[in-house]
Amino acid sequence: MSLRVFVVVGAKGGVGASSIAMQLAERLPSSGPRYVVDADLAGRRSLAISYDVAKELDLGRVPGSPATVAKGQLSIVELARSYEDGFIISPEAVEEYVAELPENALVVVDAPQPFAATVRPFIMNAAKVVVISEPTLLGVGSAHAMLSALDRFGVTPARIAFTLYDLRNSSELRAREIQESLKFTVAAELPPYRDRNWPRAFGRFAETLSATPELDAIVTLRPSATNPIGDRRQARRPDPIRPEPANFPGASPASGKAAIFAMRGSGANVTAEERLKTELHAAMLTKIDFLAAARAHTDAQKLADLRQQVDAIADEFLASRKDITSAEHASRIRHEVIEEALGLGPLESLLHEPDITEIMVNGYANIFVERRGRIERTAKQFVDDRQVRLVIERIIAPLGRRLDESSPMVDARLPDGSRVNAIVAPLAIDGPTLTIRRFGTKRFGVDDLIKSNSVTPPVMDFLRAAVEARLNILVSGGTGSGKTTLLNALSSYIPKSDRIVTIEDAAELKLEQPHVVRLESRPANIEGKGQITIRDLVRNSLRMRPDRIVVGECRGGEALDMLQAMNTGHDGSLTTVHANTARDALSRVETMVLMAGFELPVRAIREQVAGAIDLIVQVSRMRDGSRRVIGVSEIVGMEGDVVTMQELVRFNQRGVDAQGKVLGEFEPCGVQPVCLARFEELGVAYDPITFQQVAPIRRAEAAWLR
Repeated sequence: MSLRVFVVVGAKGGVGASSIAMQLAERLPSSGPRYVVDADLAGRRSLAISYDVAKELDLGRVPGSPATVAKGQLSIVELARSYEDGFIISPEAVEEYVAELPENALVVVDAPQPFAATVRPFIMNAAKVVVISEPTLLGVGSAHAMLSALDRFGVTPARIAFTLYDLRNSSELRAREIQESLKFTVAAELPPYRDRNWPRAFGRFAETLSATPELDAIVTLRPSATNPIGDRRQARRPDPIRPEPANFPGASPASGKAAIFAMRGSGANVTAEERLKTELHAAMLTKIDFLAAARAHTDAQKLADLRQQVDAIADEFLASRKDITSAEHASRIRHEVIEEALGLGPLESLLHEPDITEIMVNGYANIFVERRGRIERTAKQFVDDRQVRLVIERIIAPLGRRLDESSPMVDARLPDGSRVNAIVAPLAIDGPTLTIRRFGTKRFGVDDLIKSNSVTPPVMDFLRAAVEARLNILVSGGTGSGKTTLLNALSSYIPKSDRIVTIEDAAELKLEQPHVVRLESRPANIEGKGQITIRDLVRNSLRMRPDRIVVGECRGGEALDMLQAMNTGHDGSLTTVHANTARDALSRVETMVLMAGFELPVRAIREQVAGAIDLIVQVSRMRDGSRRVIGVSEIVGMEGDVVTMQELVRFNQRGVDAQGKVLGEFEPCGVQPVCLARFEELGVAYDPITFQQVAPIRRAEAAWLR
């Protein structure tokens, strides 16, 4: 029996390709030794970590060649332990390694990047290239790009086993529908790993692969793939690439060579590294139309092709430079330039700084950030207003939003949930304005609020009981005061058995419950049609059998529908409003109800408010930049035409210390909450004594995000 090679590749990241490769290496029949190869050149070392052999692989590793360690009957092979290793490893070294393997060996390769030069020897010897995709719309788009690229690479359909793996039990499409869409046969369907049908399905899958007839190795690849990405051994040029004027459609003399990059210029203050980046930018501009790329940002295939072009140009350029001091230096330059080229330009590095909570672009030359509650100006700049517009297009294009003279304002979000607002001419006089309100990758929960002294445990325990008792809660505060963060924290107390519908302009709430329906409003299209407002979504949500409705923010007529929902059986709902005090919040709700367009008497509106809202939690941004809960008030009914409320707890500020930090303490207001009867009626565990034990806060050190 000759050498048997199976290459496993995910159509996109996170589809379970590595786990499939590991199980195939153990389950496929073999009369000889077994090898599982980690060909991930990014250095994530997933196999080494899974098998707990990272240290063993590092011992005795020969630079520029694969490393092997035996674990029982299986040998784990690693091509690269870091990106720099992948940077210098050669296809010849891999070819020599493959040639030395026993003839009756079984080799399973985990190849997240099958087009890298160092993976080419395995592709050429593969009995099957197993392409793993999830059965979703996004998965099908990625699979189409992968299958098309393999075809251009020279891998025929007979050598490909296209496999659907429902890793997250989130199937959106059936195999038949996917086959018809891709015009490609689905070789196998695998259920989630913990599904009871998994052993049988995976067993059939392994049997199908083991029955693959022996095929001759691919002798040559197609010309387009003879020098694939990752082969850094290109001929050095005697002189570095010189910047040349851009020649793409729409380029203006003012933007010059780097209209879509943060060019560093050529003055005396520019460092050698900045000049190197500028030359690489210019080299890319002579070969790639980034304007067209920005307009086609939703086309997965075009983006994949663009990424390959940019990678190849960067590889060629850096290989020709004599001023590259090390592989690490080249890797860093390459990463930074590509991120600026395909990402958000000079904002890219700011988005990776965890202590920045807001990024504000006031025209191309002025970029400010908020760091720990304080606003400061950065040295970052765009090259011109045109580049700012391109970055905005990159953000809003995947969301189906538009920005032009007829619609010069837009709300959007980044993939991490950060909120984005952009406004351009003719409304923005001094150039495009972009504001990004960031939300940390880590969900800011109840423990974080208490740890940062934003609220005391007794107050949070009371709010916990209020949520569990299905009280309707209104979170009130000014801009940037922390309303959304507190709303997220309070939502964690909602029982997992409840069906929750969240409604927002730009989705940013991150609920942990399993039964959540997330809805997002939609602006009108270019013909002025198709707009879906928050109010439309609130009314529609009433037909979706929700246990709780969470509206990210009430801004208009939807307040009437929200009040009606709270008054008609949807207790335990949550929302936020912009207001400086609890009493102002009630006035604002009244105003928003009138915006619904109904001629309602003020008394009728106030009766709706008094019957719907149970608690108002007031939050504020303090002078030192910290955010905190400053009061909790309870609606107790009506007296004449006035909604009556009682303040349950408040924060008393006592000045600031030498460092400018706010000093103060929380204290109860000495009243008995009416809602305690509701707690007892519903059997919610709560000790009323704890509410009178509000611990003092001597320093406000809260830095929680909004």
